[in-house]
Amino acid sequence: MADFKHSLVWLRNDLRVDDNPALHAACERSEYVTCCYILDDNVHGDLKMGAASRVWLYYSLKSLAKSLAQYNIRLVLAKSDSLAALGDWVKAGSCDALFWNRLYDQPSIERDKQIKAHFKDDGVDVTSCKGICLFEPWEIENKSGDPYRVYTPFRKACEANVTLIGAPLGRPQKLTHSYGGEMKSDELSDFDLLPKIQWHQKMLETWEVGEEAAHKRLADFCEDGLSDYKQGRDCPGIEKVSRLAPYLHFGEISPRVVWHRAQEFYNRASKESSRASASTFLSELLWREFSISLLYYNPQMTEKPLMEKFENFPWRKDSKGLKAWQTGQTGYPIVDAGMRQLWQEGYMHNRVRMIVASFLVKHQLIPWQDGMQWFWDCLFDADYANNTASWQWVAGCGADAAPYFRIFNPVTQGERFDKAGTYVKKYVPEIADLPEKYIHQPWEAPREVLSKAGLTLGEDYPQPVVGLKEGRDRALDAYNEIKGD
Repeated sequence: MADFKHSLVWLRNDLRVDDNPALHAACERSEYVTCCYILDDNVHGDLKMGAASRVWLYYSLKSLAKSLAQYNIRLVLAKSDSLAALGDWVKAGSCDALFWNRLYDQPSIERDKQIKAHFKDDGVDVTSCKGICLFEPWEIENKSGDPYRVYTPFRKACEANVTLIGAPLGRPQKLTHSYGGEMKSDELSDFDLLPKIQWHQKMLETWEVGEEAAHKRLADFCEDGLSDYKQGRDCPGIEKVSRLAPYLHFGEISPRVVWHRAQEFYNRASKESSRASASTFLSELLWREFSISLLYYNPQMTEKPLMEKFENFPWRKDSKGLKAWQTGQTGYPIVDAGMRQLWQEGYMHNRVRMIVASFLVKHQLIPWQDGMQWFWDCLFDADYANNTASWQWVAGCGADAAPYFRIFNPVTQGERFDKAGTYVKKYVPEIADLPEKYIHQPWEAPREVLSKAGLTLGEDYPQPVVGLKEGRDRALDAYNEIKGD
């Protein structure tokens, strides 16, 4: 080993400088610090990073390299097996310490254990930190020492233990020396993250990527959005949601920073409605924590339902119906608007996510895994824990799940939360000239109304893929088959 201290920081879902515990600890310890990112597609088997997430990752890494350069910290890249890449860098850079922020899915845990043991045997100090969550899974347990399976008591336990969150660390206080050794790096272009057909350009029109953009997004939300969040999270036609999910997933902003900013807003708010909105938003952050805990204690949940009786559920194989749902051609405007927003923006409004998911698994009776996989590929914020837990919740087969017989009616949901059709008209423009009375059920419009709107059902816009009563009855019959299991 060299006669100087050189720390290597392994970045994963924590692509930031601010409030990054692993980076902060490395800068405090060593005069030389290098950061690395490894694209290792073999860790999670078939569940490799989705196409939309790869696009976001490309621009996030590009932004991060510039931010780190301000601290004389180099970002090295490798498309490789994690242990092999880390081993090469540690040797080439004479690194005597390795830092990372912990992940909580089982494949990552097993990999990290092996890597930690390997480097400790080689005399390299290895330190893992808490950096991607507010509470580590083992920090929130019930009185029996078991993990929670119901969200509300989990949330209350978190709220009773907020001191565990701690204050954000801020940015490193000192510059490090730039290491000029033989640590080789792949080029970002070697990762092949961007598609050959430039479909992602339109998606990026509604986003800025990177740590600076994340903090700007949080500031804008606190200024104009958080006070109306309780209503905004249910009404897709108004822009009163945070849109922080991709930034949190990639760790461009820490959940701790978001938590403290929202808590400060709550403490300063003079209106009860504003405090209620801030409280609702904080609860959404804790749902993210709940999802992390569920995945940590139930690693099989990315493939299997948490409620065993649903393993015998009579799902339908319907490739045509699945395609109609994926492409926003179900004939139900609020569903189609959501699916088109997802395709165009890599994002979908919170309320609409529940509507489209319910429609797929209940009215269409298509397995939740198919929906989860589509979201995984199309969402910028696709997250192992949150995506899985949320799909199982809607499907009625997860922890603290909505009862399976709670079936969202897409017409009444649209009329309640997008009454004037503002959201629907934006993403389903072919029906935009329909009167408000028919915007959520075009098939009920008289022929003369359709003609006046320049609309021929079955040609300009599809007929419903399944009748509301037919789909609901079929779903309830299917549920009754497993009810007694």
